[in-house]
Amino acid sequence: MKVLGIDIGGSAFKAAPVDTKTGKLLAERFRVPISSPCAKGEGLAAARQIVRHFRWKGRVGIGFPGIVQEGRIGAVGNLGEEWEGLNGRAIFTRATGCRVGLANDADAAGLAEMRFGAGKARSGTVLMLTFGTGIGSALFHRGALYPNAELGHIPWGGEPIERFASAAVKTRLDLDWKEWTDRVNVYLRVVERLLSPELIIIGGGVSQDHGQWFKFLHTQAKVVPAKLHNDAGIVGAALAGE
Repeated sequence: MKVLGIDIGGSAFKAAPVDTKTGKLLAERFRVPISSPCAKGEGLAAARQIVRHFRWKGRVGIGFPGIVQEGRIGAVGNLGEEWEGLNGRAIFTRATGCRVGLANDADAAGLAEMRFGAGKARSGTVLMLTFGTGIGSALFHRGALYPNAELGHIPWGGEPIERFASAAVKTRLDLDWKEWTDRVNVYLRVVERLLSPELIIIGGGVSQDHGQWFKFLHTQAKVVPAKLHNDAGIVGAALAGE
């Protein structure tokens, strides 16, 4: 099946058509920058722009940065509180004129990696983490997803721990790889103590630079980069639209 996957991040909507049987992108990625936080009208306009860019008439899948339950949006992080409580599936369907499926963005990326990437054929407990504007997380046991595991929001010093260890923090504080990875190690010690994963898959843009910082990691679990790299969110979003 061909589905248009839209991955919503803290700074942009990124999208491409995807072959959901193979996980392959069928066209070059298209990116629409957004404000942070992003007003609802701006976000819906970005989705419309993407659909028009690809002249898309079929199914659309969206990875949304917040809690998603039966298409309804719960707690939202960096995108802004204006989105909370909305029927996300309905508003994006109206905005795009297409049939839309909606999932938490990190869950979507995790599903893509479990089907096509680093988690394929893995049993046991697998944790997918995406480092970007925040820290997204997807938790799997024996291949089954535990949805909406918002492990970037574990409290740390009175704030969500993603404000201490996300990739955005590295950029904002101009940290070198070692300095930033020291913060990531603090975060990973917390999640390992809570969940004891056997495999940790790292996604987001920094996964492409894993050679720069994986050597500084100290974990019990095996840590691997996402095979789909920054495309995992788009591919997973498409799976949500199947």
